[in-house]
Amino acid sequence: MSDWRNTNKEELEKQYSPSQWSHRMAADDVIKAHVAALKSGTEKARAVAQTLLDVPYGDGDGEKLDVYVPNSSSPDVPLVIYLHGGYWQFLSKEESGFMAVPLVQKGVVVVAVGYSIAPKGNMDLMVAQVRRSVVSVIQQYSHINGLYLCGHSAGAHLAAMVLSTDWSEYSVTPQIKGAFLVSGIYDLLPILSTYVNEPLKMTEEVALRNSPSRLVPQLKASSAACEIVVAVGQNDSPEFRKQSEDYFKSLGTAGLKVVFEDVPNTDHFNIIEQLVDENYHLTQLLLKMMGKS
Repeated sequence: MSDWRNTNKEELEKQYSPSQWSHRMAADDVIKAHVAALKSGTEKARAVAQTLLDVPYGDGDGEKLDVYVPNSSSPDVPLVIYLHGGYWQFLSKEESGFMAVPLVQKGVVVVAVGYSIAPKGNMDLMVAQVRRSVVSVIQQYSHINGLYLCGHSAGAHLAAMVLSTDWSEYSVTPQIKGAFLVSGIYDLLPILSTYVNEPLKMTEEVALRNSPSRLVPQLKASSAACEIVVAVGQNDSPEFRKQSEDYFKSLGTAGLKVVFEDVPNTDHFNIIEQLVDENYHLTQLLLKMMGKS
C-alpha cells in the first residue's frame, strides 16, 4: 500500500471495509455470519461458565461488564478482559463472551466489557470507559494472579489505548501481563474521511490523541513488562495489515516485548470467531502465555 494520503476516498473506504476482503462469502453474509458466530459462542459460554452479568463499573448506562467464572475455583486465576469490535458503533458485550468457552475450562476468568458505542458515545468517552473498566476489574478481583487483555478490531485499538494509559490519574496501576491485539487500527487518521467516522464525528485532534501509534512512549512507560501479540488475518485488507505491521514495528523499535502473528486462512472476522475453539492457534498462544496450555 502506498501512503493512505495518496489513496482516493473510494479505495480508502474499500480498504477500511473488512467484509469486502473475506474469501469465504459475500460482504453482507460475512457480517451476518460473524454476529451469529459470536452470539452462539456467547450462549455456549453462558451455559458452561458461572456468570455475573451487567456488573457496573461506572454510572453510565453502557458501563457494565459480564464476568465468566470457571466452575472450579483455584486461588490464583488468570483473568482476560475482552474488548469487542464493531468499528466503535456496532456490537456489545452481549455477544462478547464466546472466548470464555475454552478459557473457563482451563480455570481462566473472562470479562466482556460494554462501552458506549457511537453515536451515543464518542472516542474520548469510549477510551475513558475501557480504562475505568480495567481499574474496576482489578479492584473487584484483587486475588487474580495475572491480568490479560484481548481486543478485536476497534477493541484492539481500545486495548492498545489501555496499554498506553498514564495511570497516575487513577487509583491503581494495573500490571497487565499480556495483550492480544487482533486485526486492530492503531492510527485513526486514515479513517477520518471514510464512512466509519460518520457516527464518530472525530476531528483530527481527537484522532491524534486517540491513536496508539502516537502513544508508544507512554505505552513503554506504563506497560513495559507486558507481552504483546499483534495478530492480523491473512485476508485482512492491505491497509488493515499495514496498520498491524506498522504498529508491531514501532513497538519492537521501542524495545517492547512484542510478536507478530500473521494468521493463515483467516479474514477479519473468523480470526476472532475461532477463539471459541481450544485448538485454534491464537487460543493456544493465549493459554500458553497464561501458563494454562
